[in-house]
Amino acid sequence: METSSSRVNSLPYSTSPRDDGGMEKINDKLYSWASIIAANALQQAKLTAQLSIIDPHVALMPDAHLGMGATVGSVIPTVGAVIPAAVGVDIGCGMIAVRTQFTEDEVRATHRPLSYLRGQIERAVPLSPGRYNRKTWGLAQESIVELEKLAEVEGVQPADFAKNWRLQLGSLGGGNHFIEVAVDQDDAVWTFLHSGSRGVGNRIARRFIKSAQQLAERRGDELPDRDLAFLTTHDVEYAEYLAHLHWAQEFARLNREVMMDRVLDQLGRFMGQDVERLDEVACHHNYSAVEEHFGQEVLVSRKGAIAAHAGARGLIPGSMGTRSYVVTGKGDEMSLCSAPHGAGREYSRTQARKTFTQDDLRERMADIEYHDHAAFVDEIPDAYKDIDVVMADAADLVRVDHVIRQIINVKGR
Repeated sequence: METSSSRVNSLPYSTSPRDDGGMEKINDKLYSWASIIAANALQQAKLTAQLSIIDPHVALMPDAHLGMGATVGSVIPTVGAVIPAAVGVDIGCGMIAVRTQFTEDEVRATHRPLSYLRGQIERAVPLSPGRYNRKTWGLAQESIVELEKLAEVEGVQPADFAKNWRLQLGSLGGGNHFIEVAVDQDDAVWTFLHSGSRGVGNRIARRFIKSAQQLAERRGDELPDRDLAFLTTHDVEYAEYLAHLHWAQEFARLNREVMMDRVLDQLGRFMGQDVERLDEVACHHNYSAVEEHFGQEVLVSRKGAIAAHAGARGLIPGSMGTRSYVVTGKGDEMSLCSAPHGAGREYSRTQARKTFTQDDLRERMADIEYHDHAAFVDEIPDAYKDIDVVMADAADLVRVDHVIRQIINVKGR
């Protein structure tokens, strides 16, 4: 099935934008909205699409780039099976944003500099891989109770994966995870953050990716990539994985809630008044959910993609020095009601460190309060796709409600 925006005749893929945008039919099992994509990422998506468990087709989002097994920025519907690597190792990773009553002028008019607020946020939220809370406090305690009840219902023992999972709740992590204070087109101040299920989710994912690989070997499955190994409904591990997946997705959601609570507390202290939550948007972008598409119930795994069902609200961040977007889904069925989750990398972290310098990063971050450290060079905006091109590619998938630019960026090393 095709829409008027599809192009039946595939054009060569490169790292240059297409002129026409819209959807491209690669083959009957693969459709793409990415005008900028590397050849290796496209080839990886083709391998995923040829699996017998795929139905109806894989949808590549505008930010698609090479991942482990499955392409980051891909939407993978399966029948009777699940591919653990199609969710990835940061189960439930996603974003949350809150619009406050403050304006940029009001924030800048306080008697303390933005660097002070950044420092307070960095003290309130543990940053970087391996960092976590020394004790549980505030909203984290309520969230732990919720997660303990869910673990009992799902038959999950999270301590088998990370004994300190309770202390991980409310911590950011590293890589492209961030906390930002940002301003929209109407001068309204937002707080915005991106993180996932931390070490406990990572270990859950890796255990079941390995289990799927072992089962595939025993069954004699012929796979184009061993990271595409899947669990079927006939495998005991299938239900076990989905139970752990559900728990880890909820951990990730609550993790963001706890961090947001702390960020808003620090913003309120900085401004001398409590923060009003005038609007709030939250979404996962590494997860699986049962959905109906083309009249069939399928398990949709979004790896670096957000749900964009008609009316569903979502968040699409750029990089640490570029704009982000608050959006509403249009319910495009060919995309399996999905949209990009960000800008998507053009340079690997290693390539970025070889190509760009700390001075390059300083130039790109000139108007943004951030921690000036060489560790963040691989997160320079130039290492990512042009977010304007990504959003143009996504024009049939989402409506843009707010465009926000950061004035403070917080990251873990």
